[in-house]
Amino acid sequence: MIKKSHIANQCLSWFHTSSQKSASLYKGISASLLVGVMSFALVACNKQADSVTPEADTEKEASVEVNGSSSAEQETNTTGQATNADEQGTPVVYDTKSWSSGSGDTYAINEIDKMKKVFGSVTSSDENSLDYASNSATKYRFVKDNDPYLDIIDSNDYLEIGWYYANPKDSDAEKKTSIEHAKKAYQLAHNLMGESGGALVENILMGQIVKNKEVGGQQVELAKCEFYSCMLILKK
Repeated sequence: MIKKSHIANQCLSWFHTSSQKSASLYKGISASLLVGVMSFALVACNKQADSVTPEADTEKEASVEVNGSSSAEQETNTTGQATNADEQGTPVVYDTKSWSSGSGDTYAINEIDKMKKVFGSVTSSDENSLDYASNSATKYRFVKDNDPYLDIIDSNDYLEIGWYYANPKDSDAEKKTSIEHAKKAYQLAHNLMGESGGALVENILMGQIVKNKEVGGQQVELAKCEFYSCMLILKK
């Protein structure tokens, strides 16, 4: 970009050179005429220099406009990302490596009374419930009615352990309860299947689905966590 000061310097340089040559080149011209010619040249140079200024200012304004637009777009993108993160919520973290495996005792699949002690006090029981295959069963619940559930369902054919699986958009209290339920299920799985049982709970919390597989000496009919629910179903 040509600056006004640069053009003015060129004009002054030309004027200085021309004035030095005037003695030899313009001897036949009167002094007043020569001064007039030089004055005209200076005016022309000044006009040329002035004509450059608007262009330079225009380019500067365009640069500011582009930079301003870029900053606005960046701010919009950042705000959008933050909004998306809020809408998606924060996933629940199950730090199973730090969880206790309990007493280390081994439970048989029919020792319901021992299993109840791992989950705490029974708040309600339903002897008219149904198991995984719609057979008659008894359901034991270990939380208040309005709290995220924690159940054991016992029938002649199956032992079922079920608990609430929190969603990323759930409240902090619901997420905390979900983690506490998972810890108890993790401990009970250890009692029933040893270390393999703990690993099974850890895997389903991470999204793995297990079907018709023997784990730690027990036959796992189905084990999974999805749609707000975790279930561990063992076949007797």
